Amino acid sequence: MRSETLSALPSGVRLAVSPLSWANDVLEDLGADIPVETCLDEAARAGYDGVELGRKLPRTKELLAPLLDSRKLSLASGWHSGQLAEGSVKDEMAAVAAHADLLRAMGSTVMVYGETAMMTPGAPLDAPMSQRRQLPGVDVAAYAARLTDFGARLAGEYGLTLAYHHHLMMVTETFDEISMIFDAAGPSVGLLLDTGHAAAAGFAYPQLIECFGDRIVHIHMKDVRAPALTVVRIRDLSFNEGVRSGMFTVPGDGALDFAPLARFVRETGYRGWLVVEAEQDPAVVPPLPAVTAAFHHILAHFSA
Repeated sequence: MRSETLSALPSGVRLAVSPLSWANDVLEDLGADIPVETCLDEAARAGYDGVELGRKLPRTKELLAPLLDSRKLSLASGWHSGQLAEGSVKDEMAAVAAHADLLRAMGSTVMVYGETAMMTPGAPLDAPMSQRRQLPGVDVAAYAARLTDFGARLAGEYGLTLAYHHHLMMVTETFDEISMIFDAAGPSVGLLLDTGHAAAAGFAYPQLIECFGDRIVHIHMKDVRAPALTVVRIRDLSFNEGVRSGMFTVPGDGALDFAPLARFVRETGYRGWLVVEAEQDPAVVPPLPAVTAAFHHILAHFSA
């Protein structure tokens, strides 16, 4: 039944769900009582073909593969916290080795890269949004060169494509900042399109499709609750406060239109994962109904 439902997607396009709906990677009290087995059982039950790594998933193939294989789930990708805005490519290759080894062993072909250098000092995701350190403080040309070198080495040594994640509170948040990076970086640096982070950063995600569609190698589909996001901005709350207040939700439950994304996937050569994702409190929003509704919302765009 699952494969028949997913056949609505173009060939080579697969649908995954992030464990974030069950257990938050940063706010560890959110979903602390939910076993990893429940997350995977419900991901499969909802119809998904894969998951990304989450904090409760084991980090060895020997432990992870049986958990996924028994539920006919694949590993879509996993987040790596990079430091190339300040560090060297040599140091980054050493830091990423175990993670990249696991992704390769599990059959993943894309690695999510989030830039965690040059962030607000202390606990950056607890700082007010206005305190973000911005990209003009970085030597963009040198940073892009390091990203390009790192992406080429990642592909050469591990067969993984670098998927650069624009992200709130990180040095590449706005459309202009993303443009600065991708105008300077070589083709070894792929773009992770995140619909929710685009909206929360103040621009419409189709801008990235229009300008950098040929660089998109991985897609995170999250929605935003416009009233909650407005409060976050007016009150200058932190990212974590925004998550707790419900600024993010799954596709179909918020303000975003996913039709442009579906058109992009249908009409271009995009081949890869679509990942349903929403940082939200599972005690407030039960995961299984939410991710099931999102599954059908996304597929409806491809079945019409």
